[in-house]
Amino acid sequence: MNVLGIETSCDETAAAVVSEGRVVLSNIVFSQIHLHRPYGGVVPEVASRNHLASLEDVVARAVRQSGLGWAGLEALAVTYGPGLASSLLVGLSLAQALALRLCIPLIGINHLEAHIYSPLLTTLEQAWPDLCPMIALVASGGHTSLIHVAAPGKYRPLGWTLDDAAGEAFDKGAKLLGLDYPGGPSIDRLSQAGDPQYISFPRGRVRSSTASDLCFSFSGLKTALLYYLRAQATPPTADALAHIAASYQEAIVDALLDRLQLAVTRERVAHVAVVGGVALNSRLRQKLECLARAEGLKLLLPRPEYCSDNAAMIAGLAGSGQGITGPRAWTLDVQPNLEIGETQLCS
Repeated sequence: MNVLGIETSCDETAAAVVSEGRVVLSNIVFSQIHLHRPYGGVVPEVASRNHLASLEDVVARAVRQSGLGWAGLEALAVTYGPGLASSLLVGLSLAQALALRLCIPLIGINHLEAHIYSPLLTTLEQAWPDLCPMIALVASGGHTSLIHVAAPGKYRPLGWTLDDAAGEAFDKGAKLLGLDYPGGPSIDRLSQAGDPQYISFPRGRVRSSTASDLCFSFSGLKTALLYYLRAQATPPTADALAHIAASYQEAIVDALLDRLQLAVTRERVAHVAVVGGVALNSRLRQKLECLARAEGLKLLLPRPEYCSDNAAMIAGLAGSGQGITGPRAWTLDVQPNLEIGETQLCS
């Protein structure tokens, strides 16, 4: 099945065409990073206005690049949550209109489930059911969670962030350090020249009667960085800044790996997927590979272009048989706070 995917959950305007759930025929992403950089983060109104201005062109380019033409499309998949309500609405509105015009099914896709599927948009030979059960770590600017995947479409949340997401912690830390937005890549680059053991930042382990010990907390780490910088008599030198960035990055990576390893031990799985924008981090990938070798795990990582928000994972998941569809596509509505495993049925 040839599926056109549309993704506008945050600040990436994306469209892609995927065949049979795995073969990416086109993958177009218009990044708004340059528009949000002056604000140091995503501004919802700016994001939605620019989705509105660019989405039709992005979709047309994806269809043209696929070589199929409009007549070759058999379904249309779109993110309906979670994300920014105004951004989601732009993508869903166009998807509904196109699906009706082309007389093809509309498939509503959970953004988080699509991230979990993203490693399959590679040369992996295994079918998705053969990789389950698995543990998936979803780590991005808006989400950080551990998910047990028993089978395609069968998810059980194990842990989640109690405050900031991992990507958000990178962005806030970078701002404190005077680095460019987005913070993840900036800290990653600077850390290459730094000592990750220079400062012992807290790892934010959760000890609570009301939250799982597989949950995450990064707000204390951000505060620790703020207090450390305030305590310095003079601004850090270039070398010291690299050491601080590396130490801060190490604390985030260690927190992610600590919960992931604990989840793997408890659930006794052989496959681990780490997905989302934070999966691009070079230090995280390095330590994940070490963990996989030590524990005898099969590590599933998306290709770099499928880590950040993209529409290929949306179309791919739909093409694999997942997602919500129905004869009346216009009854699908956006769900900004959609959780993993939740669905909204079309009537």
